[in-house]
Amino acid sequence: MKIIILGAGQVGSSVAANLVSEANDITVVDLKQDLLRELQDRFDLRALEGHGAHPDVLLRAGARDADMIVAVTNSDETNMVACQVAYTLFHTPTKIARVRSQDFLNHPELFSSEALPIDVHISPEQLVTGHIMRLIENPGALQVQDFASGRVRLVAVKAYHGGPMVGNELRALYDHMPDVDARVAAIYRQDRAIQPEGNTVIEANDEVFFIAAPKHIRAVMSELRRLEKPYKRLIFAGGGNIGTRLAHALERNYRVKIIERIPDRCKHIAEELERTIVLQGDVADEELLIEENVENTDVFCAVTDDDEANILSAMLAKRLGARKVMALINRSAYVDLVQSGLIDVAISPQQVTIGSLLKHVRRGDVVEVHSLRRGAAEAIEAVAHGNAGSGRVIGNAIEDIALPKGTNIGAIVRGDEVIIAHHDTVIAPEDHVILFLQDKRRVPEVEQLFQVGVTFV
Repeated sequence: MKIIILGAGQVGSSVAANLVSEANDITVVDLKQDLLRELQDRFDLRALEGHGAHPDVLLRAGARDADMIVAVTNSDETNMVACQVAYTLFHTPTKIARVRSQDFLNHPELFSSEALPIDVHISPEQLVTGHIMRLIENPGALQVQDFASGRVRLVAVKAYHGGPMVGNELRALYDHMPDVDARVAAIYRQDRAIQPEGNTVIEANDEVFFIAAPKHIRAVMSELRRLEKPYKRLIFAGGGNIGTRLAHALERNYRVKIIERIPDRCKHIAEELERTIVLQGDVADEELLIEENVENTDVFCAVTDDDEANILSAMLAKRLGARKVMALINRSAYVDLVQSGLIDVAISPQQVTIGSLLKHVRRGDVVEVHSLRRGAAEAIEAVAHGNAGSGRVIGNAIEDIALPKGTNIGAIVRGDEVIIAHHDTVIAPEDHVILFLQDKRRVPEVEQLFQVGVTFV
């Protein structure tokens, strides 16, 4: 697929890294030569200096025969105009734009072929807000990803001593919970993937990914660790778009505080929110955190636009007694560095965002994609089209499907019915099949497996 990426910043470079590894023809456009040079040094792609919304620049980037344009510069206006130009002058089939401003997002009628011909608008802040909210709603989870419009969830949790399943074979999970339907999709032990089998023994500190309906998540988690009490008290460090969105969404059900450094911003937030306590100060001010009883806080979540401030304030809050600390971290190298230390959850906006883009690149009718394990693994929701005689998936039981190594089918959504996958489950036409790939390099093999049963581009 020929793809033009506008913007070589954090999001653009992350998109390029993910797409170039899948044999796509990538061109990246940016005004900053140093960013382009760095990308060219790391990846096999074409770089072009210029303004992404200018017709001559898009022409030189190859827009005339491009399959997709992904506009992810720091300017909403540039991204939207670039999609308009690509549509009007070059008839680019798929146009994706990063749109951050809530003023634009509040008017979805803007994003239509009659107005701004943008096929998909992505708001990283909105996606990150939803990601953090799911973590707060599911205490103890490391990741919570939605499929089938939230009817099925993939949850990652670390197993601890004290969990009934720790030290026992996986098949015992189903004996413990005969009325709870769930499936373990993957296990990671010391960063090494283990294929889950009935006789696999779960060990302390294993990272376990399981698939279940939302109502069963706490029951499954209780088998792997001591169940955490629901969160009540939240502190968000940073009153930007993400912090304000989170407070607005959660203030009716939680006790919420926001710490923001800029006085004018504090005033604006206080007027916008109803029940949230807004504090003016430095998020890493030890005296302020002590004064605000951080030791009694259930979640301290640092979401400023400064990685170092987020890391330091979260570590400080943890040392002062906060029950759970999360930090928003843009630099991927920092994510690995801090995840295993004092910070409980490191949140990468790039990893949260990339799935929204990947589902439009996948060959087939792909409804949802989630990038996992810092991009090494992937979870996909694909629709199986065709009939029993048209491929190797439809009409076959899961145990008879030759899935690539490290790939599991976790669940099937059939109409309004959610079916947790078992070895004898048979795939029917139009089923939404949810797959977990321990190695994302196996994606082409999954596409090949579904090539008759799934409509390919």
